[in-house]
Amino acid sequence: MSAFRRTLTSALSATVLAAGLALGAAAPARAASCPSSASPKIPGGKAHWTLSCRGGTLKVYGWVEDTRQEGDCANVSVWPGGGHHWKLVSACSWGERKNFDFAFAGTTTASVYLYLGR
Repeated sequence: MSAFRRTLTSALSATVLAAGLALGAAAPARAASCPSSASPKIPGGKAHWTLSCRGGTLKVYGWVEDTRQEGDCANVSVWPGGGHHWKLVSACSWGERKNFDFAFAGTTTASVYLYLGR
């Protein structure tokens, strides 16, 4: 195999591997509707949240906890769509747990994510 061909094959293999790793680390979230709850865990963070509806208002409440000393924050992001702004809560110190309670009028669904970041 020529040097050019080996280089091209290596570059393509690295690109395919990197794309696969990126997709595996960033699984898509689905919108949840009320009533529902989730308790996700990832390396470095864990959370619990509940979605409930009453009187045309969606409530998303729960907590997020940082579980590692790696320097990243454990974050929960809530996006209800429909013209509402997304909400974010972060726990940034090892062992820190932050509670949250958000309300969104006129919707019954939201995408809620747990992820690490700054």
